[in-house]
Amino acid sequence: MSILTLDHVTYKYKNAHRAAVSEVSCMFEEGNVYTIVGPSGSGKSTLLSLLAGLDLPTGGEVAFDGSSLAGLNLDLYRRESISMIFQAFHLFPLLTVMENVCFPMELCGVSPKDAKPRAASLLEGVGITKEQMQRFPSKLSGGERQRVAIARSLASNAKIILGDEPTGNLDGANTQNIIEILSGLAHEKGYCVIIVTHDLEVAEAADVAFRMRDGELKVG
Repeated sequence: MSILTLDHVTYKYKNAHRAAVSEVSCMFEEGNVYTIVGPSGSGKSTLLSLLAGLDLPTGGEVAFDGSSLAGLNLDLYRRESISMIFQAFHLFPLLTVMENVCFPMELCGVSPKDAKPRAASLLEGVGITKEQMQRFPSKLSGGERQRVAIARSLASNAKIILGDEPTGNLDGANTQNIIEILSGLAHEKGYCVIIVTHDLEVAEAADVAFRMRDGELKVG
């Protein structure tokens, strides 16, 4: 069943000559990994912002579980229904690894006492040791920091994971590790994983690969 549906979605920036996203219609289902590839300026980042509810389309509709984002509380949607993973990790440098993963749970009202064991379980699930949980992000490798970012993305129980070039700063071995983690989350735990990437290795591992050019989205 589709968890995100786009119906003739268009987005045009003010004073722009053409639409950044043009008449995009597609569906994203739980249990699958999707990738969106395309050259710079093709509209990939704008489309990701629309999926995240950071912007609303200027034409057409983005729907979550059958309800238009235009009618939802977008702050709540972003906090509870989606999680994002970035190329630059975006971990809090002055919080430990454990504190970074506890943070989104505490934002949702979970007590620190209850957040810690769940954070530990999520971190162990992506291969972070108990000793590493007490470190600051600067004391981890790039691959380890991205695994922490994935664990943090799972902390809110959101079933949609949006990745913005999540392997862009990683070497081949760490890229493969992140692909395996994200694929496992989709195929074994039913997450919907949508990744914007330039990495063909990541694109080839997807269940559905989209290509974007001049604001238009096509399969394959």
